[in-house]
Amino acid sequence: MPLGYRQFKTLLAALLLLANPLHTFAAKAAASDSVITGAGAHFAWVIFDALKPDLERITGRRFDLHGLNSGLGLGCKAGIKLARQNSPEHQTFGFVCCPLSKEELAEKGLVLYPIALEPILILVNEDNPVTGLSSAQVRAIFRGEITNWKEVGGRDQAIAVVTRLHCKKRPGHWKTILPSDRDFREQRLNASSAAEMVKRVSAFPSAIGHIGSTWDFGPQSRVRPLRIDGFEPTAENLKTHDYPFFRQLSAVTDHSPSAAVLRAIHEVQHGKAMRVVARRYQLLPLAGDGQQHESPAPLARR
Repeated sequence: MPLGYRQFKTLLAALLLLANPLHTFAAKAAASDSVITGAGAHFAWVIFDALKPDLERITGRRFDLHGLNSGLGLGCKAGIKLARQNSPEHQTFGFVCCPLSKEELAEKGLVLYPIALEPILILVNEDNPVTGLSSAQVRAIFRGEITNWKEVGGRDQAIAVVTRLHCKKRPGHWKTILPSDRDFREQRLNASSAAEMVKRVSAFPSAIGHIGSTWDFGPQSRVRPLRIDGFEPTAENLKTHDYPFFRQLSAVTDHSPSAAVLRAIHEVQHGKAMRVVARRYQLLPLAGDGQQHESPAPLARR
């Protein structure tokens, strides 16, 4: 039976809502002023999701958080967009895994709250005998100057480079490996998500890739991180500037966040529960220092 005009409009509105997850999240928030909605990049979402019970306890509010694997179109861009949708009727904020320039913050009316530095792991297949590389060798591989594992002490296998070069106009993140997407070798596999990155490196014995340390590797993963310049990807080695690849995880709001949102972000920056999460994922907390980091900055001694 053909749809009537009103039925068609109802169906179209429902489809449009499903097509845009941010509209869905905002609609949920609007339905109850007791709900605070957050969304954005997976690697920063992990922190807020792990601390969700603490945030709900100290604020007395329910948190609706979205970002798992940056699915449903989520990521830094979505976190920024949701933060700008904040209003007293539906309070929202975002999380990002890239620093934002002062120009972008001013242009979009945003405030950035640094949370932690996260090591970027250089991944290889678990069957690869190579256990470590120098940072110069990593960069040469991603540039395409080193193309066979035998050049760095491995098997006679062509190297398969896997990349995920998101947020190309923003500083930090994978740009600690090479500063521009144009610097990476043309013959590479481009992963659309962190899950696909792990899947690709797991599938190809000669692959190399990169991913944040907050990724939870499941039993199906067949990958492991390399030591770089002889150092493991740990918070301590970020603090001492010995591990070279990292990114800044942050929260982001508009210029009128609610007291509850600010209290939650402060708890993530300073709370005791954050220390447990930081130890689990080898994050270097930034203790709300208000700075964006192009290179790791040691924490002040207490």
